Amino acid sequence: MSNQRQSNSNQQVDRFSEALATARNMQQDWLNYGVDFVHLYVDDVHGDWLERWEEESVLDSLKEFLVSNDDVAVRVRQILGERSLFDIAVNLEECLNLREENDRLYAVRNVLAGRENNYDAREIDDMELLNLANSLLQKLADIL
Repeated sequence: MSNQRQSNSNQQVDRFSEALATARNMQQDWLNYGVDFVHLYVDDVHGDWLERWEEESVLDSLKEFLVSNDDVAVRVRQILGERSLFDIAVNLEECLNLREENDRLYAVRNVLAGRENNYDAREIDDMELLNLANSLLQKLADIL
């Protein structure tokens, strides 16, 4: 158990070090190139990103759905109880990014069951959760 904690701590330190190095490189590029440094980091600087700025993101659509009066959204809120809808929306967005349909289904089921970090769980404890996860995925597919 102690080895696992140390390994997790080492991974977190490594990720932080990488992020810090990236930030330092970006700062140095800014100093070297001035405002033109943005061309190094943004692919479509002169594109229509400003016109699309206000388009709804997936996360916004998820949050909007979760607070709606839709039957599935109401049932999800009942099951989630006191959990933050923003956190749930973030977790659902991660689930939607999974390639395999079954992986998405079980990931959403795990989010609903409170096991957000366990996407490999394949046993079905509660058929209601699985059915709700399936209904939720169908609703989200229609919305998104």
